[in-house]
Amino acid sequence: MMTEKETATEKIITDAMANPSPAKSMGDPGITPLSPSHTQQNDTDQVPSGPSFVVVVAIDFGTTSSGYAYAFTKEPECIHTMRRWEGGDPGVSNQKTPTTILLTPDRKFHSFGYAARDFYHDLDPSESKHWLYLEKFKMKLHTTANLSIDTDLHAANGKRVKALDIFAYALAFFKEQALKELSDQTGGEFDNNDVRWVITVPAIWKMPAKQFMREAAYKSGLVSRENPEQLIIALEPEAASIYCRKLRLHQMVDLGTHSTQNGNSPTDNVGGGMTQAAKEHVRRNRQSRTFLVENVIGELWSELEEGDRYVVVDCGGGTVDLTVHQIRLPEGHLKELYKASGGPYGSIGIDYEFEKLLCRIFGQDFIDQFKIKRPAAWVDLMIAFESRKRAAAPDRSNPLNINLPFSFIDYYKKFRGHSVEHALRKSNVDFVKWSSQGMLRMSPDAMNSLFKSTIDHIIQHLTELFEKPEVSDIKFLFLVGGFAESPLLQHAVQDMLQGRSRIIIPHDVGLTILKGAVLFGLDPSIIKVRRAPLTYGVGVLNRFVDGKHPPEKLLVKDGTRWCTDVFDTFIAADQSVALGEMVKRSYTPAKPSQQVIVIHVYCSEKEKAGFISEPGVRKCGTLRLDVSGTESAAPRREIQTLMQFGDTEIRAMAVDVSTGRTVKASIDFLSH
Repeated sequence: MMTEKETATEKIITDAMANPSPAKSMGDPGITPLSPSHTQQNDTDQVPSGPSFVVVVAIDFGTTSSGYAYAFTKEPECIHTMRRWEGGDPGVSNQKTPTTILLTPDRKFHSFGYAARDFYHDLDPSESKHWLYLEKFKMKLHTTANLSIDTDLHAANGKRVKALDIFAYALAFFKEQALKELSDQTGGEFDNNDVRWVITVPAIWKMPAKQFMREAAYKSGLVSRENPEQLIIALEPEAASIYCRKLRLHQMVDLGTHSTQNGNSPTDNVGGGMTQAAKEHVRRNRQSRTFLVENVIGELWSELEEGDRYVVVDCGGGTVDLTVHQIRLPEGHLKELYKASGGPYGSIGIDYEFEKLLCRIFGQDFIDQFKIKRPAAWVDLMIAFESRKRAAAPDRSNPLNINLPFSFIDYYKKFRGHSVEHALRKSNVDFVKWSSQGMLRMSPDAMNSLFKSTIDHIIQHLTELFEKPEVSDIKFLFLVGGFAESPLLQHAVQDMLQGRSRIIIPHDVGLTILKGAVLFGLDPSIIKVRRAPLTYGVGVLNRFVDGKHPPEKLLVKDGTRWCTDVFDTFIAADQSVALGEMVKRSYTPAKPSQQVIVIHVYCSEKEKAGFISEPGVRKCGTLRLDVSGTESAAPRREIQTLMQFGDTEIRAMAVDVSTGRTVKASIDFLSH
């Protein structure tokens, strides 16, 4: 809802543009339904095929790590994953680079990923405090309630930067890297117009966050506003789902068939079910310095039949997304059965728990100071923790050692006047000890307890999902995303399911989304049916009916009694929407002499909304159709309003039927 003041200014604007407005409460020149008009049509043939692209490049912009992959449209079965990054960490595969960004003291882009981290780390502390270093910033888009183009982020040194700038810098970096690699490969300057870009976002993100990504892409020069079709915003679990369907059996770990309790890293577990040739292939791939090419033909089809249902659990660094899909043969299109759910239960939750543990031992005041005064050493400490975090397993018996950076030990002594060792001895945390080599020694139980709340959240969510009627007889559960590599999580999911579904973990689990996003870019029509995340409609005037309409909504204009603020629904939350489906309504101006017809589009998370003034209903778009200087042949001017659903974006359009004048708008969720 607008404040009084905004309503007043809006009203002045509209009145200046049109004859006095009939709607008193919102300042809209009114429209009223032209009955019988409420048709729904599937104009699937109208969806433009768009220009043809030479290559599809997908960017997986993750909370903790990011990367890109691509495929040429001429050989869609070969997916190339980006080159290995320089400067990887021990114990972490470097197919992706950390989502970290470094700006110079005068706020210019300096570097991204390992390069940013290593450069920042090598700066002298007196200098590094002027540089702006950001990591794990993607979560801000999920957690900010009223996200806008002006939302801020905080760098490690506490300074504020515009989120949009940071996201645009990161996308510009990937654009440059990918185009460079494509130019090297094709032996000429590669033209950005030949690229279809795909950016993945969590399915549970609200519309403003999805739109924010698109705005950042425009700002970064990835694509221009003039041809929005060049960029597809794909949903992470959908991408994973598309890829999982294409897996050959040797590319997955089936938790049902062999034990993963051997405490090796998940990549070793995979070896259990692999042929010698496949092992050799993986080994060669690991060493190939330039590309990882993967052939995705010959699929899981033998196992999947028409109507089979499966759940994709996408466990990333920041969020966990759950989607339920059903196969529709013969083409194998996917249908979403239950709207995406999940929450901020990604693996960074474990990092927070570790931080809380450090605060218990060394004091919150010290940790807060240390992070700001020695930010690079803090980053080092978290890297050391990361590699131990990956070594946690359900049946591990030997302790895990975490290296404390020298400056941590040194700064603590200056800060407190006693040693780290002393702090550990006198803290009541008995499962973390000090080892003589200058390390924190954690018992396996201590490490496992850091995982507990994050894993409990995921399991609770899965349990609730499996109780829904739409989610019965699930054949497979695909566990994807970087966090899916955790044996602790795998074990917990296995315990929860009790054999109800087969749990399948794709081999390169951290790259599943990336590869699926490429496949999606090659054929966006593969997802046929989605569930609408919100209820959409427009604000209209209806003839006032005594006893049916609330008296405070009565408006009398030129002798006609109107009910204002009526929410005319186009589509309701959780309704199935086919890709490209058009919903069409016809309206007529409440006052025939109106020169400018303004149609406001509203959305709500509730399935039913009666009035646009109800709590939870918000304006998310405006269509302004100027009909001045034109005559309508019909006694009542027909204004058709169309909304096209199904893509991650929603498009709206209004047409003046008598003159063919058209106005288009993309629904804007960011301007409040």
